[in-house]
Amino acid sequence: MNFNFPPTSPIAPLEGWFQEAETAATTSNPLAMALSTVNSAGIPSSRMVLLKGFDELGAVFYTNYISEKSNDIEANSNVSLLFHWDTTQRQIRIQGRATRLCDDESDAYFTTRDRLSQVSAWSSKQSQPLKSRAILMEKVATLTEKWVGKSVPRPEFWGGYRVSLDTIELWQGQDGRLHDRIVYTMVDGEWSWERLQP
Repeated sequence: MNFNFPPTSPIAPLEGWFQEAETAATTSNPLAMALSTVNSAGIPSSRMVLLKGFDELGAVFYTNYISEKSNDIEANSNVSLLFHWDTTQRQIRIQGRATRLCDDESDAYFTTRDRLSQVSAWSSKQSQPLKSRAILMEKVATLTEKWVGKSVPRPEFWGGYRVSLDTIELWQGQDGRLHDRIVYTMVDGEWSWERLQP
């Protein structure tokens, strides 16, 4: 795919790329993305999370609000997302600000998770030291028994973030490393774009 006629908005191409990534997927998580944050000391950190929603308002993922990534976001909400697919020779980079979703949105998504994942959200103090895995699994077993025959409520310390789409770069691999790169920037509520050299 070349970018001879870039659209006025990157949203439609992005949605198309996500759909194609899922169709062409050779892995079980084609919507895995690298989330990069910076902590209060200015030290960067990256980890893989799953894209769970995308539209013109931003990209959504879910996590524990006491995790290292959440602590970073609370100190500095500027984050970066990166998608890369070898099968389609495509890459997407997104820069924006991460903000918490409202409780209703997080509640709605939590109900779609499998039961073990719901229980694990309660069981793990994400990113905190763990003396042994046995302690974690014992907690999982205790909570599983507690909610037999009942719905598992969403923990207050678990929910979603939405990353605003401030800057988006679409990268399409080409022969001879003559890659196509288009970067979109949101300015005063409208998209501007320019082509970058490979």
